[in-house]
Amino acid sequence: MPATTNRPLRLFIDIGLWLLTVAITLLGLAALTFFIGRILPIDPVLSIVGEKALPEVYQRVYLELGLDKPLWQQFIDYVIKLLRGDFGTSFSTSRPVLTDLLNFFPATLELSTIGLLIGVALGVPMGVASAYWHEKWPDHLIRIIGLVGYSVPVFWLGLVGLFVFYYLLDWVAGPGQLDVFYVGVVDRVTGMILIDSALAGEWDIFWNAVSHMILPALLLGYYSLAYISRMTRSVMLDQLSREYVLTARLKGASEFRVVMGHALRNAAIPLVTVIALSYGGLLEGSVLIETIFSWPGIGNYIYSSLFAADMNAVLGGTLLVGIVFVLLNMLSDVLYRVLDPRSRELAK
Repeated sequence: MPATTNRPLRLFIDIGLWLLTVAITLLGLAALTFFIGRILPIDPVLSIVGEKALPEVYQRVYLELGLDKPLWQQFIDYVIKLLRGDFGTSFSTSRPVLTDLLNFFPATLELSTIGLLIGVALGVPMGVASAYWHEKWPDHLIRIIGLVGYSVPVFWLGLVGLFVFYYLLDWVAGPGQLDVFYVGVVDRVTGMILIDSALAGEWDIFWNAVSHMILPALLLGYYSLAYISRMTRSVMLDQLSREYVLTARLKGASEFRVVMGHALRNAAIPLVTVIALSYGGLLEGSVLIETIFSWPGIGNYIYSSLFAADMNAVLGGTLLVGIVFVLLNMLSDVLYRVLDPRSRELAK
């Protein structure tokens, strides 16, 4: 009876601690992005007024930006603006940074999601096969494939892929999200070109977008596959060494049922965290791929803003990606607690 009475209180405390952890993490992320922006040898005033501006113009903008205040006060003002949803104004686009982020983020989300699906669809079976044929030739082959995905720079793979599959073989479309004459034809609903073109019934545009998306999505999928297959192999090796696997085999269960029905089922719980972190890594690491393929997403936006010394846009984009990564990490932790019966028992 006392345990039942205390359960709502414990749940309330757990939720409060979780929210406090999220708040502290996001505050630390905001502090990190803010102070990195102040350390970089880029003058935000010059990026607005230009190098030939008069001293009085420079001084006026300097005061308007609040750069004359102590650094701690600038940070407090920055956090207050963030809480109001104010990421500042982009100097290069003359629009609020939040508006730009909402415009560019769906394209990154779409590309990263398809890359993750490819990584999961191939990486999990490869990791299972690698663990099952441990130290045999399939294991060595899959580990080499994963090692290449880890070792070879993704920008080099992107350039080689464009040269071979676009320039030489003409199997896929080139850089960009669409061919030039399709841009602006479909009304923006979600910001994801595949969904918007399908909703509009513009199937020519849909397949043109697929052709543009194949190569960058495969590269992101390969990058994700390397991590997922490696972690799946590690988790499956642990599960296949457990006593319940030996018991199932002694009872005459088929190898397929032992591996897929028992070992993989138990391995799926920690794999949730692996997949969530891989997803966050794709969102975070899409800068090079989007730059190489001229993909209109957050990565390309951050890259172009950095070269334009547009620090509001750079910090806003970096902060958004960091927030998504933190929230995905927190979500994976919640899913782990929901899916794992042992954690539910400990919470009672």
